[in-house]
Amino acid sequence: MINKDFFQALDELETEKKINKEQFIETLEVALASAYKKMYGEAKSAMVKLNPEKNTIRIYSYKTVVQEVEDEDKQISLEDARAIKKSYELGDTISQEESTKDFGRIAAQTAQQVVMQKLKELERQIAVSELAEKEDELLTTIIKRIDNGTVYVSIAGSHTEGIMLESDQIPGEKYNIGDRLKVYVKKIKDSFTGPQIQVSRSNIGFVRKLFELEIPEVQSGDVIIKNISRDAGSRSKVAVYTEKPNIDALGTCVGFRGARINTISGELNGEKIDLVQYTDDILEYIAKALSPANILSVETNESLKASRVVVPDDQLSLAIGRGGQNVRLASRLTGWKIDIKSESDVAKIMGNQNLPETEYEITELKDETEPIDFSNFEDITE
Repeated sequence: MINKDFFQALDELETEKKINKEQFIETLEVALASAYKKMYGEAKSAMVKLNPEKNTIRIYSYKTVVQEVEDEDKQISLEDARAIKKSYELGDTISQEESTKDFGRIAAQTAQQVVMQKLKELERQIAVSELAEKEDELLTTIIKRIDNGTVYVSIAGSHTEGIMLESDQIPGEKYNIGDRLKVYVKKIKDSFTGPQIQVSRSNIGFVRKLFELEIPEVQSGDVIIKNISRDAGSRSKVAVYTEKPNIDALGTCVGFRGARINTISGELNGEKIDLVQYTDDILEYIAKALSPANILSVETNESLKASRVVVPDDQLSLAIGRGGQNVRLASRLTGWKIDIKSESDVAKIMGNQNLPETEYEITELKDETEPIDFSNFEDITE
């Protein structure tokens, strides 16, 4: 039935395919026990034991010792049990080796099925394991096909396709079969049909990885990306800083004559990139995040994590941005709600009191200061 050649094959599978032989044998024993019950009756209680050292297989049926037998396939009376062995007591389990003479063909077929199933599972696990190392990475792929707006890309060293849904594509970008395409590996999922690789060009991770690719100081950690906010295909804001006194974080990212930032923007299909100098001072950070607008003052309410920013009248539209984009991205970047007011609007509210004439003055609300009414603030972080 299962002979020496079979166990030698298991040894080879363990060596070549890295199969855990002990786990495989346990799985095979369960499968053979199930096959035996199907052949001789589901009511039987059976157990299969494989012995790789002796190259043998043994099948045991077992019954429980009871006072009165109700199921002959699973129970044996105390009287009959003691006829076999006098020490048996009620509740004991009696096992008896069964003949495997007529079970050989079924066992061989079952073993073959289990081996094939295990190999498929192993191949899928290996594929998922290898691909998992690519998660959160940047890959150069080739567009294989496009179906109903979904782009499928081939990934070097893998038989699995990468899937880029429309929501993961850069709006306005054109894709053609055969094009080479950089993508960000967003997620790898194991499914019934095998591993699925979800790739993206609209994810903020794509921007982060492009910075690491094009700017050695970001890759090394000398320049740190604190946060990114993005409207894919249109504009991104990237907050950077460094703890190295001899490095200019913004200048490093821009590169000589803008070479580095232009390369990244080009890969993003011309997407504009605002570089923001990160600072722990939230007031200054909010002001910088609203670049390129000039800011007069910033007031904050810590408990509501909300702020009011005052800008010159001619800077209002620039600070807000088309469709509110600039303030929306600044809010996402800083994590604060931002309400922007023009200098003239604030002057009316304050009874035409003059505001400071400095480029911008940053003030923080004190406990004794009359609090700003934030009830009408638009929640632009959602």
